[in-house]
Amino acid sequence: MAVVDAFLIWMFLAAVSKHSGVIQLVTAIIFLIVNYVYFAKKPVPFKFLTPGLILMVLFILIPVIYTITMSAFNFQTGNEVSKDQAITALLANGLQPDANNTNYDMVLGSKGGVMTALLTDTQTKKSFIGNNSSVVALAPGSFAANANGDAVSAPGFTPYTADQAANLGDQINSLKMPLPGGVGLIEPQTETSASLFTEEYTYNSKADTLTNTSTGLVYKDNGDGNFELSSSPHTKLYPGWKAFNGFSNYLHLLDNPEVRGPFIGVFIWTFCFSIITVLMMFAVGLLLAIILDQKIALKRFYRSILILPYAIPSLMSILIWRGMFQTQYGAVNTLFHTHIDFMDSPWFAKGIVLIVNLWLGFPYFYLISSGALQAVPAELSEAASIDGANPAQILRRIKLPLVLQILSPLLIASFAFNFNNFNLIYLLTGGGPTDVLHGKFAGGTDILITYTYKTAFNGNHQDFGMASAISMVIFVIIGLISLWSIRRANVLDNNS
Repeated sequence: MAVVDAFLIWMFLAAVSKHSGVIQLVTAIIFLIVNYVYFAKKPVPFKFLTPGLILMVLFILIPVIYTITMSAFNFQTGNEVSKDQAITALLANGLQPDANNTNYDMVLGSKGGVMTALLTDTQTKKSFIGNNSSVVALAPGSFAANANGDAVSAPGFTPYTADQAANLGDQINSLKMPLPGGVGLIEPQTETSASLFTEEYTYNSKADTLTNTSTGLVYKDNGDGNFELSSSPHTKLYPGWKAFNGFSNYLHLLDNPEVRGPFIGVFIWTFCFSIITVLMMFAVGLLLAIILDQKIALKRFYRSILILPYAIPSLMSILIWRGMFQTQYGAVNTLFHTHIDFMDSPWFAKGIVLIVNLWLGFPYFYLISSGALQAVPAELSEAASIDGANPAQILRRIKLPLVLQILSPLLIASFAFNFNNFNLIYLLTGGGPTDVLHGKFAGGTDILITYTYKTAFNGNHQDFGMASAISMVIFVIIGLISLWSIRRANVLDNNS
């Protein structure tokens, strides 16, 4: 406990130094829980359960809750910041030099502890004093000027030395001095000059609107993370902000044609891929188990060879298979003197995915099928043989039904695994082929998990909210399949 407490205190102090309030809170809660559980006498069961419960909450429950939360937000490229940050960015991005190209000679200094600038219009020679709050005109005679008529000193104003100005680069760049009436901002260009910029948009905090200063067009909050033109809802201003949109991401999977088509196609292929690949692997594994269950020569040698694909890391196997189907120098095209672009055809690519997954998975099914066949009591076969059944009938009517009953939970678990077989698809085909020339996003071999990854991280447009919604769809499907598998194995039904 001393080691655990020391580690938690170190984590808490590290979180404090990084100003991470969430980690501070979580670490403090864990500290209190573990010290109560292990120093109190009564909660004996929790002394065994607490580590597992803490890890389950941290690595399962919290990620699931976070994913559910993100699926209810418009959280994508262009809508990633808070609303205040989006408004600031829109106002800053809308700055442009004024029509008269007004420039100022500038002297930087401090007044009342605030960075302040003395400004002199290079054309009219009018002088001003300003900071991040306001700009005020200086009356003639209220300031000292140099030979060119530029203001260099004023009451309460202390100019910066060259060394001081050189060390205040970031503060100088952040200096934005607003003119009265919101008609523009004066921004430093160098340490001794500034320019006037007019604002393309002005923000009305009471009405929560942005107005284009040149056209008069008004943009309102559309409730989905953007300011949009009232007369043209499709005209939006970017950047927007991360906004709560309820079940919109889930509904877009069905009512948005641009999303619905690819999603349904990927959804169907995911189920087909998972079912076909499990049936193929089980059939081949069971067939080999039946063959090697007979009395044949070199049986141990054959068994050793069959489990080699299972022993080799799948990463290496997948990359080797990918190289074998390479168009120009692949072993398949070289062997048959062809020039087939396997990865550019959706059907060829799907076939390759199934073949490679069969190679990777049949050893596992061979092993479990062998174990299941050996678990069938020999007395059943002997009794059937005495009753006149031949070996084929014994296999078909006795052994296979029992093997299927034993292996059905494992078949369901294998289906769930292949439903999320990210490594195979991503390393072998990358989800392709993808018709990017026609704006397609989903590839011919994409399954839901790779489609989710592309939605969240690939391309110029990243939609984290939609990816979270698809992740929750996968979570529900796999959860139901897993629950069914457990019930099939009679784990939950103690009375069966």
